[in-house]
Amino acid sequence: MPLEIRHIDAIGRQKGRDVLYIAFHDDLRQRLDWEALDVRREIIAWLDANTIGWEPCGHVGSTTFFGRYLGQIYIDLPYEESDPVYLRLAAFLEKPDGSSALPGARFCYYPLSEAMENTHHDVPGFWDTIWDEL
Repeated sequence: MPLEIRHIDAIGRQKGRDVLYIAFHDDLRQRLDWEALDVRREIIAWLDANTIGWEPCGHVGSTTFFGRYLGQIYIDLPYEESDPVYLRLAAFLEKPDGSSALPGARFCYYPLSEAMENTHHDVPGFWDTIWDEL
């Protein structure tokens, strides 16, 4: 059964806040066997063990580029540098200099202000219309 995966910007609009996610690719056009990534499994296990919600997410919604799912993970935690849970997550994912502590994974932040640029994507039937035009 297919899984409906929301775009990261749609998640931000629904949550009404900046959002966090993890990417495992450098180029949306690359082929990536995300199901075989040990680093992705390690991150999911850590999130689950720390009772931090997560879900698969797609890249930013676009009407000009459709890419395949590359294993991205939305993390259901606000970007709040004073939150001890956020600090624990950041310490797990990043070195003190901000570089990735886990090779092959990038800890990302997507601001609500940018997500709001795609509010027209939320109009009922918008994506159906786009698919019909292809």
